[in-house]
Amino acid sequence: MTTLECDALLRGPGAGGPKRVSFGEKVTAVEPGPGGSGLVMMPALCNAHDHGRGLRSAAFGAGDDTLELWIARLEFEPKVDPYLRAAVALARMAQSGIGVINHCHNAQDPARLVQEAEAVAKAARDIGVRVAFAVPIAGRNPLTYGDPAAFLDALPPAQAEALKAKVANRPSWDRQLEDAERIFDLASPWFLPQYCPTGPQWVDDDVLATIAERSERLDRRVHMHLFETETQRQWADATYPGGLIPHLDRIGLLSPRLTLAHGVYLDADDCALLAERGAMVSVNTSSNLRLRSGIAPVKTFMDTGLGWGMGLDGMAFDDDEDALRELRLLWQLQRGFGLDRIVSPDRLWQAVLSDGRRAILGPNDGGTVTPGAPADLLVLKTGRILHDVLPGRADVFDMLLTRATKADVEALYVGGRAVVEHGHVTGIDLPAAEAALLDEARAKMTDIDTDAAARAEAARIAYYGAGCHCHAPDRERQEA
Repeated sequence: MTTLECDALLRGPGAGGPKRVSFGEKVTAVEPGPGGSGLVMMPALCNAHDHGRGLRSAAFGAGDDTLELWIARLEFEPKVDPYLRAAVALARMAQSGIGVINHCHNAQDPARLVQEAEAVAKAARDIGVRVAFAVPIAGRNPLTYGDPAAFLDALPPAQAEALKAKVANRPSWDRQLEDAERIFDLASPWFLPQYCPTGPQWVDDDVLATIAERSERLDRRVHMHLFETETQRQWADATYPGGLIPHLDRIGLLSPRLTLAHGVYLDADDCALLAERGAMVSVNTSSNLRLRSGIAPVKTFMDTGLGWGMGLDGMAFDDDEDALRELRLLWQLQRGFGLDRIVSPDRLWQAVLSDGRRAILGPNDGGTVTPGAPADLLVLKTGRILHDVLPGRADVFDMLLTRATKADVEALYVGGRAVVEHGHVTGIDLPAAEAALLDEARAKMTDIDTDAAARAEAARIAYYGAGCHCHAPDRERQEA
């Protein structure tokens, strides 16, 4: 049992005033306290969409750019120890105050996906955060959205043949679904597998239908990218003239078990149907800015009752995994401009602390600091935040939205375990792990054919610029 005192409590019982909070695995008591601690307590932050790459993408050559170009550059990432890769990423998030994470896994070697999942499970356990492991399932449109002929024709024949040979070696749909079942066997309180059809443009309809059936029958969550870019929306509108969202509904994918990442190009009708089905969206503000995707229509989410949480997507604005800074960027972009009042502070905290948790774990009793709730708790120091605030002139929670960063994290508890103490991760030696990861990455770097990469990028720009992704040769099959 642990007892902590704080000067203010966010999303807990009682109106204002200092509190004394006692907890083991769950919160046992919230009582008045003496005050003077210089601390604020709240539920642990939730990261509703991430990829858990310990190597930041810009550092290995995947600089910020349009998603359809950037995603191809992920091939530049050196193949490293999957445990180190995950442990560094998860520890950095914990240090930022995140206790609950959706880890949308990008496999380094799809043939060894189960082994990589085992490494992530160990990292989650060692660090002490709750990780929903989204098992990647993909294979449709591996080179472009739609028929890649125009893209391949723009490349030298040898380069085109090499690309075709590479994607031909990807695991079959049956193998991917079998691997998913093996990964579900690894489930624990710290490692909660989910299906992750990576996006409708990357997964065949019959596979999506299979996942929908298993999700319902086995009560398993599904996590999927959707409408991250305008190009994806254009492909979907061409391929599914009756609407992609209604199509996904007909095959049973829309449900309270579904979380969609991004949703930048969802329209009001889409949002209304998703809200009716109880689905959720992860809003990934920094990522959508860095990858030139746009700004999520949170006002439409609010107007239609569609639930949403916050995700870092491995692309925090300053490449620093700072969830508190991400929270502030989300707040400033979505609160409303001029006299509009779209997102209130209370609604923001609900989205980040409660709805975001539901988007990751499903219905549960977390997201508040109340007796009986899981003891997933974040403690922030207020000294830096309030050092120049005149008495009675500013609310501490308003100042959190104005100034807080991961530098203010004092402690993080997950299930009562001290995951971060005095700003430092307890489960691993993070600086040593970061150094080991970087050493291995440098040792395993492979040469990049920059000329070939430039040719492929130019061919993709021409392909999408000409609207080739909007040609739907299988439209008749989709309509049938």
